[in-house]
Amino acid sequence: MNRIILQLFALGFCYAIGQALQCYDCKLGIGTLCITTKKTCDAGEHCYSGVGKAVGFIDITRKGCLKVAECNKTSNVEFPGSSNTTIYKMLKTCCDSDLCNAAPGLPGTSALSLALATMTAVFTANCLV
Repeated sequence: MNRIILQLFALGFCYAIGQALQCYDCKLGIGTLCITTKKTCDAGEHCYSGVGKAVGFIDITRKGCLKVAECNKTSNVEFPGSSNTTIYKMLKTCCDSDLCNAAPGLPGTSALSLALATMTAVFTANCLV
């Protein structure tokens, strides 16, 4: 009986961790160079990747968490401290699975991570009992 309870606890723990959306965060990138860290989003937020062009030819990239209401929209990025001076426009495209705002060419990263975490937790629970 204890073994079943421990397995259910481990599965519930993995499910709870899976509910906190993890995204890559990059404050400002130029071209394809965007140094990222991992960030846990708040409730009501999705991961996003933002792309814009400054001065008409410099590609600007951003990644992080964004409120769902602001997803898939183009917004003006203005110079701080100056009124109505738009530096560039950025399209912010959202997704709603862990680390889904990774660089192109890395599909399935989040599903693999969650599956591995679940299998590890179940295996550990079996070893403990």
